[in-house]
Formats: sequence, structure tokens, C-alpha cells
Amino acid sequence: MFKKLMITFLVIFLCPSIANAMHTPAKISYIAIPVTTPEKNWQVSGQLRMPFNATENTPAVIILHSSAGVDSTGMFYASALNRRGIATLELDLWGARDLAGGSANRPATPQETLPDVFSALAYLAEHSLIDKDRIGVMGFSWGGVLSLLTASENYMSLTGQPYRFAGHIAHYPICWLYNYAPGFEFTNFTGAPILIQTGAKDDYDLPETCPNLVASLPEEEQEFVKVKVYKRAYHAWDRLEPKWIVEDPFSHLGQGGQVTLAPNFITAYQSKYRVEKFFSELFGLTRSRQNNDSVDINGDIGN
Repeated sequence: MFKKLMITFLVIFLCPSIANAMHTPAKISYIAIPVTTPEKNWQVSGQLRMPFNATENTPAVIILHSSAGVDSTGMFYASALNRRGIATLELDLWGARDLAGGSANRPATPQETLPDVFSALAYLAEHSLIDKDRIGVMGFSWGGVLSLLTASENYMSLTGQPYRFAGHIAHYPICWLYNYAPGFEFTNFTGAPILIQTGAKDDYDLPETCPNLVASLPEEEQEFVKVKVYKRAYHAWDRLEPKWIVEDPFSHLGQGGQVTLAPNFITAYQSKYRVEKFFSELFGLTRSRQNNDSVDINGDIGN
């Protein structure tokens, strides 16, 4: 009986995704964006996906990968956003640095990769088909850290440019760091809405770490920062690839140790629904009825 239920689940949830993947809802370009700092210059590469129906003032979302580098996670959300009429730009933060990724082969701190994000924001803001006032950012783990840092004027003021993100989504962004470790200020916000999604079984945090972070903010700031904790989700629950055990010194509230990266299909689709809803509402887009619109976003469906 259980086997039949699992087969039914896979048919219902995965077959539409396979079909959608075969029908790419976007024009794909591979670009290199110049990045300039006082110390050095480089180019960050990325995949720009422009919806086929794109016209002037198209909204866009920058997608930032985890320590593992570019994998299936970004595409899982990019294709869904493209179908909503939203352009996406997924960056490869490791390529220009000749890094393989993983906890042993990444920059020392996420702040080192902030210039890449700043340059990507400027690139989109100055693109002829993109609305500079409707550019969002979402990231996973390392990329989630960047998404939260760019919600603060402490970092955005360093750009010397007027551009700001319209909204931020951070998936499993290691919440214990903020307002605790030096250089991870989660304050002085730009005012753009923020959505944090994390798992109760995440080995970097405790189930209450992210909610407590938001609860510690002044009441007026809590209004635009939302948190969703999935009860049965591990770190990288939307990385729909085989389970993976890694070592990371940032895990277990900074004590270090093993981290379980495990997919959770139900949580992943709930998460994708929330991402689509967040950016569709933020950008003023009308949602059409889709298969995943029936998901109860107020519950965890056993997760």
C-alpha cells in the first residue's frame, strides 16, 4: 500500500515538473558581469533566463547558490518564476574564483561575494527589459546569507549606487550568525519585505533559532520579516538530489560537525509555492490557477 502511495505521489508531483522542464519557459543567455573592487577585478558568470513574453519593465530575481555551488536547486525555482513572467539571473559565485565549492573550497566569508551580488543588481537595473524597481533576490544557505545581508543598509550603502532589492527570500540562511557574529548585522533594513524559510531538523540551527531572530527585532521591523519553519525538513530540503552528509565549521550553532543535506519533496513544493506567491504579490502579478495552487500554505502537510 505504501509503495502504491509513493508511486502515486511521484506521478502527481514529479511528472508536471518533468514536462515543464522539457518546455523551457524562457530565453536563456549565459553572461559575464564585470565586478570591480579597490583590490581586484573579475567577472561573475550567470544564467539569465528571460521569459518569452518579456517586454519593458519585466521583474527579475537574482538566485544565489549554496556552498555546494550551482546545482538543481536554482533551476527548481527559476523555471517556476519564469512561467510567472519573472526573469531570473542565477550567479556562479565560485567559477571566477576557481573554487570547487563545499565547506573546504569556498571563500572565507560570504561578505567576500557581496560585490558579485551588487554588480548583478546593477546589471539588471540597467537592462533595457528589466524594471529596476522590481528586482528581488533569493538564496540558499551561503546564498541565503547574502540575501539577508543585502536587506541591510549596512551593506547596500557600500555599493555607492541607488539600486536596492524589492524583496528578499533566504532559505536555511544559518540564523544563529545574525546579530551575534561580527559582520553579520541583521538591522538597519532597507524596508523591503523578507521571507526566511528553514527546516526544524537543520544541523546549523535549532528549530527556534530563526523565529527567535525575528522576535528579537523591534516590533516595527518584525512586520516585514516573515519566517516559515518546516517541521521535518533538513538543510537543503529543496535540493532534489541524493542525500549528502558534509562537514562544516559553521554547523551546530558554530560548534562545527556533520550536516545532513536531505531532499523533502513535499516541503520543496510547498516552498516553491511560497516563493511564487511572495514574488508574484510583490511584483503585482496576477496568479493563475496551477496544480500547486491547491497546496495548503498555512499547514505543513505532515512536514
